[in-house]
Amino acid sequence: MDAMVDQGAMQTAVDLLSVRFPPEFTPGARNAVTTCLKIQPTEKVTLITDDRCLSIAASIAGELEKIGCTWNAFVLESIAPRPLVEMPAAVLTDMESSHVSIFAVEVQPNELRSRMQMTDVVNRRRMRHAHMVNITAEIMTQGMRADFEAVDRLSQAVLDKARAATYVRATTPAGTDIHAEFSPEYRWFKTSGIISPEKWGNLPGGECFTAPAEVNGVFVVDGVVGDYLCARYGILRDTPLTINIESNRITRISSSNKDLERDFWAYTHTDANSDRVGEFAIGTNIGVEHVIGNILQDEKFPGVHIAFGDPYGAHTGAPWKSSTHIDVVGLEFNVWLGNAAGEEQIMRDGRFLLDV
Repeated sequence: MDAMVDQGAMQTAVDLLSVRFPPEFTPGARNAVTTCLKIQPTEKVTLITDDRCLSIAASIAGELEKIGCTWNAFVLESIAPRPLVEMPAAVLTDMESSHVSIFAVEVQPNELRSRMQMTDVVNRRRMRHAHMVNITAEIMTQGMRADFEAVDRLSQAVLDKARAATYVRATTPAGTDIHAEFSPEYRWFKTSGIISPEKWGNLPGGECFTAPAEVNGVFVVDGVVGDYLCARYGILRDTPLTINIESNRITRISSSNKDLERDFWAYTHTDANSDRVGEFAIGTNIGVEHVIGNILQDEKFPGVHIAFGDPYGAHTGAPWKSSTHIDVVGLEFNVWLGNAAGEEQIMRDGRFLLDV
């Protein structure tokens, strides 16, 4: 990293420490730094934020200072125009010498490419990375206060059963009825909030996921849709989006909210694989009691969510790609995992049946 980048990052770090934040953020920030990332005094951290998340980043910076590690911070608006076309070179350069990165940013439309550039560095260097996209004060005082050790134990139990399954069935009172088949060639992962070099994770954490071999059926989104459409449309309990899926592809969608219907259809037809199911996931954050209209936390809500678009092939092993990735969340799931030996129900009415 050249001297100019060093000096600029150092100035941002100093400025961040002067930003005031609510004391209620401190438990969540401490959870992120000490429990989830387990940052050590000998390590270096790259902290990336923006104007909207400045106070949250400041609470994290305070915890980094307490640990005594080396860290550099970047406020995106101070180094690049938004929406980002590319991740700023200063950020990527700093990451090349860091053990840990933290991304606490309110994303804007069409910035997925820049985030992929960042996670490419994370994956290549096997960094521990906390992805806190669209983090809010509400999440800092709810989902980020979860007992992530307990979430990790539940996630491991779900992961063990999912890896032994060849298919899953899932239904909801709203009308979801899907059947997903799994391939032994595609790997399952957990992102429980305990982050390791094996897989970077969203914070708050709490999910097990894979790329499915094939999904068929109907998924009724009465929770939320992801990416920037989440902020635009919020909780969909009163205007659910119904998605018909055949052979892993969207065949038709419907909603009483025609703007949502139009925007979701356009998003999932950005490229040749944008309408393809790239992720099947089970939310495991038992500290989250209800959806709040923010995909970062809502996808961890106990239940099932799927995503259309990129399958995170670097981790799952899926051989295809997409420039988009959008999650959809439903509510009150019944979930069965099965294989040739039989079938086991692991969730009823949105509550896990596992004794962990």
